[in-house]
Amino acid sequence: MAGLLLDTCAVLWTGHNQRMSRTALSAMTEALKQGELFASPFSAWELSLLSARGRLSLSMDVDSWFEAYLRNGGVAMAQLSVRILIGANQLPGSPPNDPADRIMIATARQLNLAIVTRDSRILDYGAAGLVQTVAC
Repeated sequence: MAGLLLDTCAVLWTGHNQRMSRTALSAMTEALKQGELFASPFSAWELSLLSARGRLSLSMDVDSWFEAYLRNGGVAMAQLSVRILIGANQLPGSPPNDPADRIMIATARQLNLAIVTRDSRILDYGAAGLVQTVAC
């Protein structure tokens, strides 16, 4: 399997030891061993947006939480390039409308990563063969 990109929901669940599928946990363990487990910088942006809107409460400020998450979990930061951002608007088929989902998909496609997510729109896009996914 390719390396893995954790969707923002997967970052939160793994960061708070929430229940995930055995398939996802196994894939994440293997990706971690290979140094191929990634989070997107866009997840930090999403977390800060949720926090600012009062929809997310963390034990510390978002910046500190995200940095600790990466450091303590052995998760690497995925590259977020201009090419990925432009690619988010040029996805084939019928991608999700949510810009964050599109950026995650474009990142995964550009870096040849599978997205770990529970987001049904991303999973449906993956089922259409347009991005690799692992349901968590």
